[in-house]
Amino acid sequence: MKKNPKIIPIILCGGSGTRLWPKSRTSLPKQYLSFDESNLSFLQLTLERIKEIDNIDNPIVICNEEHRFITAEQLRQVNVQAKSIILEPVRKNTCPAVALGALRALEIDEESKLLILPSDHLIKDKTAFIKIIKEAEIYADKENLITFGIIPEAPETGYGYIKSSCLFNLENLNCLKVEKFVEKTK
Repeated sequence: MKKNPKIIPIILCGGSGTRLWPKSRTSLPKQYLSFDESNLSFLQLTLERIKEIDNIDNPIVICNEEHRFITAEQLRQVNVQAKSIILEPVRKNTCPAVALGALRALEIDEESKLLILPSDHLIKDKTAFIKIIKEAEIYADKENLITFGIIPEAPETGYGYIKSSCLFNLENLNCLKVEKFVEKTK
């Protein structure tokens, strides 16, 4: 393995945005909308958020075929040149999109690390986000698959969740073994 390989972000932009209807809709899902004073869309905020990560490479962006032009335009607006924009002919959930991105990343650099990111999350503390990515790299360098989550405020069947082997401690960030992923039920 190369010393300090590049991190290739894979940005998932294929969601339909139905949860925030009527503002978000099939023709303009939430990842392409702005909800704060920055006037940057969720996709653009995601791209801006990762720029300060050490060894970050240009992203692979995966979006629905019908959103290819808006995706390309939003990347251009924040001066990001994608390694690839992969078009999904139909929505098939996260796993196939990640697989496509990973296969493309292997073609680009088989020793790269992958950072899989949804394009529609609001992360207010960019410094903490970058810190956690750096800490996760230590575990990834030991050939671990790393997943990130948040501590929920209440039960919600509309979202999936990660069940870990032990309780998470905010004061002592460390890697926990994942017992299982529980898919959303809606």
